[in-house]
Amino acid sequence: MADSDAGCDAQNLRRARRGDQAAFARLYQDHAQAIHSLAWRLTADRQAAEDIVQETFLRLLRWFGGADPDRPLRPWLRQVASNLAIDRLRRGAWESSDVEIPPIAAHDTGPDAYSEACGLLRHLPPLARALVWLNQVEGWSHHELGKRFGRSESWSKSTVARALIRLRQATDSTMDTPHED
Repeated sequence: MADSDAGCDAQNLRRARRGDQAAFARLYQDHAQAIHSLAWRLTADRQAAEDIVQETFLRLLRWFGGADPDRPLRPWLRQVASNLAIDRLRRGAWESSDVEIPPIAAHDTGPDAYSEACGLLRHLPPLARALVWLNQVEGWSHHELGKRFGRSESWSKSTVARALIRLRQATDSTMDTPHED
């Protein structure tokens, strides 16, 4: 995020704390899509992602008093959304089986189009998908993941390692398949 965006966030955060609903709406507009994308990648469930976005911004409303307008807002929002997704996983909101992700449509190139990484992640069960994304993309350490999930660091390492092996196998099998041009 550019410095000018951070400046806008700080200004909007200060205004929103004073009850300016338009400033809060601008914060939501500026960050909701990124938070939704993260939540969707962790859950593979659009409704769950929408719920996580709503809860993330509700928590922002409750957190206003402790918010430091001079610190970037998006990392805090991403942390909250990640924790909410983890809480859903820990509560067993999903079965341990894979969540079906529809195939990528060739004509779907809009902002909601699935990336190649998301397509590959469909080969993983929800818990493994979340651990891989948080570790490999969001940069969470195995120590942080183990602690957050109430497990050990070695649990996180082994789960991510097994998931990455499964992703490599899925990648290898798609590369071995002949493609028509």
